[in-house]
Amino acid sequence: MQLTNDGGLGPGVELERLARRGRMLVVDTVAHSGAGHIGGPLSAMDLLIALYFRVLRIRPDEPDWPERDRFILSKGHSAIGLYVAMALRGYFPIEELATFDGGDSRLQGHPDMTRLPGLEASTGSLGQGLAVGVGIAIGARMRGLGVHTFVMLGDGEIQEGMVWESVMVAARYGLGNLTAIVDCNGLQQYGWPLAPGEEGRGDRRDPLAGTRLRDALDAFGWRVLEIDGHDFDAIIEACADARAAPGRQPTAILAKTVKGRGLSFTEGRFEWHARVATADEVAAARLELEFDDAETVGP
Repeated sequence: MQLTNDGGLGPGVELERLARRGRMLVVDTVAHSGAGHIGGPLSAMDLLIALYFRVLRIRPDEPDWPERDRFILSKGHSAIGLYVAMALRGYFPIEELATFDGGDSRLQGHPDMTRLPGLEASTGSLGQGLAVGVGIAIGARMRGLGVHTFVMLGDGEIQEGMVWESVMVAARYGLGNLTAIVDCNGLQQYGWPLAPGEEGRGDRRDPLAGTRLRDALDAFGWRVLEIDGHDFDAIIEACADARAAPGRQPTAILAKTVKGRGLSFTEGRFEWHARVATADEVAAARLELEFDDAETVGP
């Protein structure tokens, strides 16, 4: 692959194949480490691949490049998805994924910016990433940097009140250089309590049931785009629109996705929020994603 300084790629790169490989690496890495998340990283994989291979102006060999775009994964439990995208993009060797979640690893279970160059924020305590993005966007404007800040949130995460404080502040300060991408996969780990007499721990379907998210963000003064979060053309076009939009409105991209996307036995199942695949399930994933045994993580 011929990389350019602005983070773009030459023609002919197959984003679909990169995403399939990314999904296989997520499943394989979590199985190898014995811990991690599957559902969220798989739903966000197309978004992450589009960002790191088409959208973000970055230099993997110069992670502190001042003119780089900033990306924050607010839903930090999906860290393995981010690490896979970064490894594929060249920030570190793919073989290092085998260290994921180890005590001395640079690839902690949630992003730790003090360990891994290329991370803009340490995240994992849900609801905080957009606030960090607001601060970075304000700082970039004060320094005269023509960079754009992207923050990815989960739809369950935006039940946190701090998110809405950040939404208000971003509009108040006219942060046209800030884009929030919401991975709307419609499932969460626990959910709201069920009615008396109903079974289970909670209703995990659609964390935003009854909430008109587009209308809420619009009312706060944001530009809102709604896309298919698995359509690469739509993702790239929406991010370009957000970057190029005139004025001082922040942009929200509501990306409709499927939790556990890409595998028949994980799609749309909340159980895979944090499940570890068995050896048989890893083998089944290889068949579905069309990867041979040579592409593995760990021994």
